[in-house]
Amino acid sequence: MKQVINSALQLFIGRRHEDIYRDHQQAADVQEEQFEHLLRKGIKTEWGAKHEYAPGMDIAAFQEKTPLSTYEEFFPWIERALQGEKDLLWPGLVTKFAKSSGTTNARSKYIPVTEESLQRTHYRGGKDTWIFYLNQYHDAGAHLGKTVGIGGSLDETDRKGVQVGDLSAILMNNLPRWAQKMRTPDLSIAMMPDWDTKLEAMAEELVSVDVRSLAGVPTWTLLLVQKIIEDRGVSSIREIWPKLEVFFHGAVAFDPYRSLCLELFGADMRYLELYNASEGFFGIQDDPNIQNEMLLMLDYGIFYEFIPENGDPITIHDVQVGVPYELVISTNGGLWRYRIGDVIEFTNLNPYRIKISGRTKHFINAFGEELMVANAEQAVAKAAEATNALVQEYTAGPAYMGEGLSGYHEWVFEFAREPEDTAVFTKVLDEALREVNSDYDAKRKGDIALSAPKIHTVQQGTFRNFLESRGEITGRNKVPRLANHREFLEKILTIS
Repeated sequence: MKQVINSALQLFIGRRHEDIYRDHQQAADVQEEQFEHLLRKGIKTEWGAKHEYAPGMDIAAFQEKTPLSTYEEFFPWIERALQGEKDLLWPGLVTKFAKSSGTTNARSKYIPVTEESLQRTHYRGGKDTWIFYLNQYHDAGAHLGKTVGIGGSLDETDRKGVQVGDLSAILMNNLPRWAQKMRTPDLSIAMMPDWDTKLEAMAEELVSVDVRSLAGVPTWTLLLVQKIIEDRGVSSIREIWPKLEVFFHGAVAFDPYRSLCLELFGADMRYLELYNASEGFFGIQDDPNIQNEMLLMLDYGIFYEFIPENGDPITIHDVQVGVPYELVISTNGGLWRYRIGDVIEFTNLNPYRIKISGRTKHFINAFGEELMVANAEQAVAKAAEATNALVQEYTAGPAYMGEGLSGYHEWVFEFAREPEDTAVFTKVLDEALREVNSDYDAKRKGDIALSAPKIHTVQQGTFRNFLESRGEITGRNKVPRLANHREFLEKILTIS
C-alpha cells in the first residue's frame, strides 16, 4: 500500500519540485514578480500612500521611498491594526497576530498574519517541506502516520474573531481538515496555555498514537521525548513509536542537539531543517547530505534584500557566496523593508542555498572579539564531542574588566549529560573559538584583553524556569545563545 501511495504522490511532487529549482534558474525574475505583486497590494494601503507607492515603481524607487525599519518602527502601525483599523500595512482587516519573543520596547512582538501570508507563505512552506522530504526518500512512510507538533497557545482578546498567540497555535488552529488529520495531539491539548499541564497531557496521549514524524523547536521537542522515555521506563522512544522516521526542526541551530538526538532516536533517524519564523517562511533543507544549509524559497510572497557589512542593500541578483548579509524582507504580511535581525550567508548560487550565521543583536563584542552565534555553535559542538557531553541549553555574556584584570566570557550550560571533564570542555571550547574567530583569537593572546572563558553548570530545567519567569513558556521561545550584556546570564544564575 505504501508503494502505491508513494508512486501516486510522485506525480504531484515531481512537478512542484521541478518548479522550485526552475525558479532558481531565474531567481531575479521570480523575485521581481514577488516585488510587483507586493507593490500592487501596498498601493492600496495607508503605508503605501505615505511612502508614495505608485504603479510601475521599480525596485530602486521603492528602496528610495521606503525606509529600512525594525519592529520598533512598525509597532505604532501594528498597534493600530491590533485595535481593528484596516488597510494600514496590507489591504483589508488583519485578524491574526503571531506573538513572538520581545524587543526593547515590549516583552512580546505582534507580527501580522494576513490570509495571504497564512496560505501562500506559511502553509506553502509546510507543503514544500513534505515535497522535499518525500522526494529525497521514496521509501518514506512518515506521511502515513501522525506528526507531533509542539506549539503554543492563543491569548484571549477583546476583539471578536481576532486570534493572537504563538504562530504555531495560529497555524494549527486554521489548518484545513485534511491537514488536521495528519497531526497530533488533539487541539484541546496542543493549545493548552500551561506548559507543564500540556507536557503531561501530551506525554500521556501520544504513547498510543502512530507517530512517524516530529516537527518543532529541538528544545521543547526533545523535552517531550525525554519525558515519555522516563515516564514509560523504556530505553528508546522507538519502543513507543516504532515507525518514527523524521524530525522537521527549526528556530535554533541544530548542531548542539545532534548528539542528544543520536542518543534518543538512533543513527537511522532522518532530519530536515527549516528556516521559518513569525515573519515568514524562508528556507528548507533540500539536500539531506548538506547540513546547516537550506534552499532559499523564492515564490512565497516575500521580496528579499541583503545588506553587506558597511554596504548598501542589494537584491538576489548581486549576492556572493561567503559574504555575511543582514536579511531584509518585504512580505505579504504587510512588513516593508523589515530588518528581521538575522545574518545569513549564501553557500551556493546554483541553486541559492543559505546558512544562518547569526543575529544582528545576538553576539558578544565587549572587547572587540565580534563573537557570533555561528562561532559559538561550532565551538560548543566540538567541546561536547570531545568530552562526551550532551548540551541541552546554554547562553553566554561578557564579564567586564576589573582593576588589574582582563575581561572574559561567562557561559551557563544546562547538560542532558555533563562533560566527563569540565576543565577539558572549557579548554576545547576556548580553542575552538580561537580557531573559528580570528578577532577572538587576537584578543585572547596573552590574556591581555580577554581571559579564558568560565563556565557554570546548572541543573536541568533551569532555562525553562527562566523562560517561565518571563512569561515566555511556549513552543518557540528560547534563551538567546549570546548577548552583549549580562541580563540573561545573571538572571539564570540567580534562578539556579
